[in-house]
Amino acid sequence: MNMRWDLDVLYTSFDSPECKRDWEELVQQIQDLKKWANEHLHSTENAVSKMESYITQLTSILQKQYRLYSFAELTASVDARNEQALQLSERIQELAVEKVEPSVQFQKWIGTLEQLGELISKSDLLEEHRFFLEETAEESKYMLSEKEEIIVAKMKNTGSNAWTKLQESLTANLLVDIVVDGEKKQLPLPVVRNMAFEKDAQVRKDAYEAELEAYKKVDDAVAAALNGIKGEVITVSKLRGYESALEKTLKDSRMDKETLDAMLTAMRESLPAFQRYYRKKAELLGHANGLPFYDLFAPVGEADMRFTYQEARDFIVKHFASFSDKLSQYAARAFDNRWIDAEIREGKRGGAFCDNLHVVKESRIMANFTGSFNDVSTLAHELGHGYHGECLVDEAFLNSDYPMPIAETASILCETIIADAALKEATPEEAFAILENDISGAGQVIVDIYSRFLFESALFARRQEGSLSVKELNALMLQAQKDAYGEGLDHQYLHPYMWLCKPHYYSADYNYYNFPYAFGLLFAKGLYAEYQKRPEAFVKQYDELLSVTGKKSVADVAAIMDVDVRSVDFWRSSLALIKKDIETFLSLADAR
Repeated sequence: MNMRWDLDVLYTSFDSPECKRDWEELVQQIQDLKKWANEHLHSTENAVSKMESYITQLTSILQKQYRLYSFAELTASVDARNEQALQLSERIQELAVEKVEPSVQFQKWIGTLEQLGELISKSDLLEEHRFFLEETAEESKYMLSEKEEIIVAKMKNTGSNAWTKLQESLTANLLVDIVVDGEKKQLPLPVVRNMAFEKDAQVRKDAYEAELEAYKKVDDAVAAALNGIKGEVITVSKLRGYESALEKTLKDSRMDKETLDAMLTAMRESLPAFQRYYRKKAELLGHANGLPFYDLFAPVGEADMRFTYQEARDFIVKHFASFSDKLSQYAARAFDNRWIDAEIREGKRGGAFCDNLHVVKESRIMANFTGSFNDVSTLAHELGHGYHGECLVDEAFLNSDYPMPIAETASILCETIIADAALKEATPEEAFAILENDISGAGQVIVDIYSRFLFESALFARRQEGSLSVKELNALMLQAQKDAYGEGLDHQYLHPYMWLCKPHYYSADYNYYNFPYAFGLLFAKGLYAEYQKRPEAFVKQYDELLSVTGKKSVADVAAIMDVDVRSVDFWRSSLALIKKDIETFLSLADAR
């Protein structure tokens, strides 16, 4: 199978007539919107028609902007040195600044409207966009003046956006010096990081040590990027009137502090169970002082589950069908129509992601496939994101943007489907390995995510006092890992550079991109348990849930399934499912 994606549905090239036409139209439409805003947003007369006009113009602009930007970013994600992609991405970011003025004007204008709800009810178009309009009015409280908003937007292009690109470029092009089978090699960072899943213990340890050594080539520059981004976030958040970056993230996530606190409480309570798992895994691998970081993902047992890309495709499509035909058919299209780029190569960024291209009713998935069961699970995860987008294709464009916590729900539920299916087909030895892999993944989303939340909280607190050195950032990360993993890990072998290789820290618009993963895992676990009770009725309700995630708060989305996310007990009940798996693992391990 072809393991590289096809982006022709967007544009055949950066020089194609369609790409050039859309760019020219985008420039003109933004100028037209600016002119319209200056002429019409000085009074509240004809408010209904003005809101309709703004929504129509904005939708057209955003669709073109997103199409162009996605083409550039997707291209750059697999070819970090593609100059045309990097240039177009930068041009779009610069042009987007032109959209700030009319956006601020509209936001301030709608904030002055009295009885907004009644005005919205007078138009079908406005009613369809009720959530967007009411959220826009609420956000107007945190707006700066028009001039200040334009200045902030322009400065981002030479500030946080530039720092983000620096981190992406340095890590995508970083070559790691490593000895493999007695031969000195220089390998891309994702290849070396993926060695953490290798069966050979020495390979895992060598890769870990080579990875940490390689970061020294770029750590000062990446630390400057991190300091620059977080410094900007602190400054802008204060200017807007937020108490902290966390408060802004929660509002952007359509989630309240009560929900976050309830979830974190349950997560902290679960840490001892995970620490027992890590110590048992360490024992199985021959370690006496806890699990060294380089063995976090080590396969346990004699099972060596390997998949070709075709086998991974067939396994996922087959078992997604046990959930619903719609999910299975979506996955088949994604594989067969080359919506996935799974090949590892130099210049391609590490990790995996999904970009839902609402404008063409498709999605694109980037992964780095090596054939492990974990890679199959990762593909299922990203296909879950894609399926979420599939459930939104009939929604208005402005209703297709959902908040971070809900973003992980479909992806983790798809992971769970695959893990459950693999367990049913596995030999006893394979089942033990799959169970361990599933718990390991949960540990990443609960324990490691908690460490990242602790690190980012400490980073923001310290960054208010000044920039942090590489040594200070490493120290913060080590302390966060000790606090989260406890005695589960060998403290002589932690990962001080986890702040450098995780792209989640390097976006000024998405701070604390850690706790949403925990939300997604635990919410999905709870939903999957409900699915097992009433599969047929659940699937239809589940698709409905995904379809409204762009126009409801997190609590209201959860309420569709009669879930109270502000209750600690809900999170405890989801974690109880994982704790049960841990107890099963411990029993099986003791019996070996």
